[in-house]
Order: sequence, then structure tokens, then C-alpha cells
Amino acid sequence: MTRVAILGIDGYLGWPLAVHLSKKGYEVSGCDDLIRRRLVFEVGSNSATQIKNWSDRYCALHELNKGHDSVFKKFNITNYKELKDFLKEAQPDAIVHFAQMPSAPYSMKGVREAVFTHINNVIGNLNLIFAMREVCPEAHLVKLGSMGEYGTPNIDISEGNFEVEYNGRKDSLPYPKQPGSFYHCTKVHDSVNLQMACRFWGLKATDIMQGVVFGVSIPAMEGDAGLMTRFDFDECFGTAINRFCAQAVIGEPITPYGRGGQNRGFLPLQDSINCINLIIDHPPEKGEYRVINQFEDVYNLFALALMVEKVAKGLGISARVVPVDNPRIEQEGHYYNPVHKKLLELGYSPASNIEFEVSKTMRILEECKERILRCKKAIAPKTQW
Repeated sequence: MTRVAILGIDGYLGWPLAVHLSKKGYEVSGCDDLIRRRLVFEVGSNSATQIKNWSDRYCALHELNKGHDSVFKKFNITNYKELKDFLKEAQPDAIVHFAQMPSAPYSMKGVREAVFTHINNVIGNLNLIFAMREVCPEAHLVKLGSMGEYGTPNIDISEGNFEVEYNGRKDSLPYPKQPGSFYHCTKVHDSVNLQMACRFWGLKATDIMQGVVFGVSIPAMEGDAGLMTRFDFDECFGTAINRFCAQAVIGEPITPYGRGGQNRGFLPLQDSINCINLIIDHPPEKGEYRVINQFEDVYNLFALALMVEKVAKGLGISARVVPVDNPRIEQEGHYYNPVHKKLLELGYSPASNIEFEVSKTMRILEECKERILRCKKAIAPKTQW
């Protein structure tokens, strides 16, 4: 039986992964300090879906893990002692690290938010590396990075190292990074620190460069409202497709930024969970730092906005696409060709097509319409950089 510790178990990805793995018979432990809930409230928003409080979720997971020695604790991993104690008690075979502030716009709001993002993310990750070395050096660290670490270079984005040749000598170097926010900078710092820890201390880790995740439901949660994950739609924590779906449902214009020519990798929530499960089941060798680019396919944001409009109209929802000025400094038309072979080699196959997932998401959101309307002012972009 595989013991999995999920750091950030209360979040958008952490919770459905915990439910999914628990129902498959893994022994799941977890920790969180509910940062995501607090920060979403701070920016004037809330989850569109009604989610259970921490105590009720704690009880639900205990029920799903009946018969296992699971550990659930509330703390922030910047507290090194609590993190060590948690790992000693959980004794994980795999650690999934989601315990970070996940928003590029939030990190760009000002000095307070940028400093908080770096302390929470970089220090928390360093604590985890040292705690693993001391407590569970054989565990497999599954670290959530971001495709945003790469930026949008005018060359293909490799999966792992960048092969170079100079004066007839070949070398393999980490792929160049061009982060587009202070949040993405923390992800780059994490990757550098983690690669060094594997090289020096013999840790084993998978750094997942994940694309944009969208959707709200996975099969393991269906039929039980108490297992629902959160769904954010505000400018800071709502990812592009999720934000578009929420706008369509409440009758607001669907607003891609600028010309909408940005290309990004996307994948549905169910595929994200399936991919992480595959990665847990296929760990790297001791001392190996492995990079996996995780996305289903690359899509143009304006085309996605039009697709959401089309699906909405098919559901009888009046929707229209109205681009707005881009609040971000980014290329709105660019070359983008990332490689993603490793997950396919592990057996990944997309669970469904994107239009089906968008349709399913909007049907669920129609039941949450009033909750979205109460916070609709939080959708429009206010953070400029």
C-alpha cells in the first residue's frame, strides 16, 4: 500500500487528489493552513461551489481512509518543526507538494504580496527539502511547478534539460527560464533548489511543469456534494477557462485579455489528477531530478473564449466574447511548442475532450449562479504589471 502525503490538501487540486487516491486504496495523509480560502476572501471573492469547512473535510477523509493510519494537520510548512513532525508521523512513500500561493496576479499586486509569495513558496519548499533529507530521504517528491517557468521563447520547450553544443563539446543544461510574474519566479527558485538537493543529497523528485487546469468535477467526487472541490473565478485565482465559464453563466461578457493570441497548455481537472496518480506510481531513481511537462494540448486563448461561447449557447445560455485591455506585460502572439512525451510514455491518455469538460463545468456552475453573482466584481482585472 502506497502512503501519500499531500501538502496543500485543502486546495483546488489537493482535495480532489486526496479523494481520488483514497477511493483507490492509497493511504492518504495531508496538511494545509487554509491560505487559499483566506486569500480568495481577501480579493473579494469566494468559491463558486459550496465547499465543506476544514473539520468536515477532515472527517470525510478519515472516513474514506478507514483502517489506515492517516494523519491530517493544520499548519503552514514554513514552520519547519511542524513539517518534520508531520512527516515523521505520516512516513510517506510519496509527497505531493501543492502547499504554495498559486496566483501570478496576486503576487504582482504590490510589495506585500510579492514578499509573502516568496516567503511562503520558496521557504516552504526549502523546509520540505531539508525535512525530507532528515526524516524520509527515500520518499518521492512530486512537486507542482508551472509551464509559466519557461515563458514563451522562440524555440521549442524541451522536457527536462536543454542540449547545447559549443566548439564540438555537448552538454546538458537546465532549460532556460523566463518567468512572467513574481509567483513564477518562486517556481523557478524551487526548481533550482530541488535539482541541487537531488544532485547533492540523493533525493528523488518529479518537477511537474503543469499547464492551466480547468473544470470542477472528477468521477471520485460525483454523487457526494460533501466531496466537491472549490472553484475560483476571480481575476487572481480563477484560471482562464474557469473564469470564462463563470462569466458566461452569469450573463457577463467573456473577456480574453488583449488580442487573446496567447498560447498555453491546458488540461481538465480529471486529467491533472490522473497524471499525478501516474507520476506517483512511477517514481524516478534515487538522486534523479525529473521534469515532466503536464498538459493535454496547446490552445489559443481567444479560440478558447469562442469555444466557451459556443458551448454556452448550446446549453441555452446567452454569451458573447468581448476582449479587454491586457493588464499584463506579455506577448499576445508568439511561437509556442512545448514537448510533453513523458506522461504519454507512462500511459497517460486524455479522459475526455475539452468541449465536454466545459459543458459539464457550466452545468454545475448554473447551480452556483447566485454565489458567482455575489462576487462578480472580483472577476474584472485590477492588477496591472
